[in-house]
Amino acid sequence: MGNWLKTYHAQGHLAELMAALLLWVKGYQILQRRYKTPLGEVDIIASRGKTLIAVEVKFRASILQAGEAISLKQRKRIEMALSLYLKRLTWEPQNIRFDAIYLIPYKWPKHIVSAWFVER
Repeated sequence: MGNWLKTYHAQGHLAELMAALLLWVKGYQILQRRYKTPLGEVDIIASRGKTLIAVEVKFRASILQAGEAISLKQRKRIEMALSLYLKRLTWEPQNIRFDAIYLIPYKWPKHIVSAWFVER
């Protein structure tokens, strides 16, 4: 295994797996991981009741760095990717939410409910 976890790509995969596990323990249903479209990517798509949640996962050295890592441009790409996902859903969510999970070394993951709202 060696240096496998030292790459950003591997750390990202592990962080997303831990975030999905956290959501599952909290009672969320994981619908999709790493949902990729030509418009953007959503790390985790989950549901809880009739709420559909797009979750962005960030693994950084601090909460501040994790929060700053989600730019306006990235939020727009996530929103566009989720809009494509919505077209293939067989059920209609009553609410749509954008959450973030920050993973910091040696700290509990931080789940930010409604990390941002869609601007219309």
